[in-house]
Amino acid sequence: MKDFVYYAPTEVVFGEQSEEQVALLVKKYGGTKVLVHYGGQSAVRSGLLDKICDLLDKGGIAYVKLGGVVPNPRLSLAQQGIDICRKEGVDFVLAVGGGSVIDSAKCIAYGVCYEGDVWDFYLGKASPVSMLPVASVLTIPAAGSEMSEASVITNEDGDVKLGYSNDMARPKFAIMNPRRTFTLPPYQTAAGVTDMMMHTMERYFTKDDDMDLTTDLAEAVLRRMKSAVFDVLRNPEDYRQRAQIMWGGSVAHNGLTGCGISDDWATHQLEHELSGMFDVTHGAGLAAVWPSWARYVMHQNLSRFVRFAVNVMDVPNDFSDPETTAQKGIEAMECFYHAIGMPINIKELIDRDITDEEIKEMARKCSRNYTATCGCLKVLNAEDMEAIYKMARG
Repeated sequence: MKDFVYYAPTEVVFGEQSEEQVALLVKKYGGTKVLVHYGGQSAVRSGLLDKICDLLDKGGIAYVKLGGVVPNPRLSLAQQGIDICRKEGVDFVLAVGGGSVIDSAKCIAYGVCYEGDVWDFYLGKASPVSMLPVASVLTIPAAGSEMSEASVITNEDGDVKLGYSNDMARPKFAIMNPRRTFTLPPYQTAAGVTDMMMHTMERYFTKDDDMDLTTDLAEAVLRRMKSAVFDVLRNPEDYRQRAQIMWGGSVAHNGLTGCGISDDWATHQLEHELSGMFDVTHGAGLAAVWPSWARYVMHQNLSRFVRFAVNVMDVPNDFSDPETTAQKGIEAMECFYHAIGMPINIKELIDRDITDEEIKEMARKCSRNYTATCGCLKVLNAEDMEAIYKMARG
């Protein structure tokens, strides 16, 4: 069991009227002029953006707006936001949207307080000393960025997608109204659940087997998300199950399911190269990679994969053959992915065969030009990364 620090300072305001408190919360955390950051047109069409701006007006809080965030958020837009914040004297960044918007907001908040290029943080060349406070009005439960220390940004120059984590980036507050998720398309709903489940699985598959309560919590999150997604795919306006998913996304990535154990993150890092090269939906990319990663590393802790198969995927335990039980657990996960409309290999993800050259290029980028490894359950070098991509090609 590892010693650990659990730090989750975000104030969560959850429920049907939660956004009504936005102005009070901004004031509570010191905001006087806000950058309202959002994505495409859904926040506009739904009326949420106008409502948030109206509430800020009524609360006497000045604001400027910046939209245009896309999935796999772009560095160029964050740089534009940094310029706006400096010019307008913004002292608080409010993300209205999902994980991509929140990640972009964090990047902007870092950059405003840094004289150099904000990309330095993602490259590991520098560490921030300060940043603007960030908060969110969540509309897409998936990434868990509304409570996490992480952000992921894509630099269009070279199609490089990198993450950076720092506790100072944990949002001050997160407003969560499950009704705002009723109109999410089925594919986006499924990809979001896949992402939040993977945030827990990247912590669950570990060599540390002695923090039983954390493992129990992780399994509960995985089982609940697996069940709830079918309910909301059948009935998109099922408030009860939308609420389970919305809260599940936060619990999956606020650190709770990793207390006392080592985490891995290899699947995420492998997927980042898929997103960088092909601009795919993050959750779908994770589903396309994970089964191959699992088969490649399962013998590093076979009992863990057996436990997953039995306790999460409801596979009968063949005590005489743990490897077969573990394999059936992976196969059951593949069936789950297909049942909710997710791919299980790269060919299904991008609808064509991936080339050997593309595999080599992703392995090169993932290994930072053959200088870095990823993963913890099994530490992966560039050769391992290439092997997993080949297994996942379909």
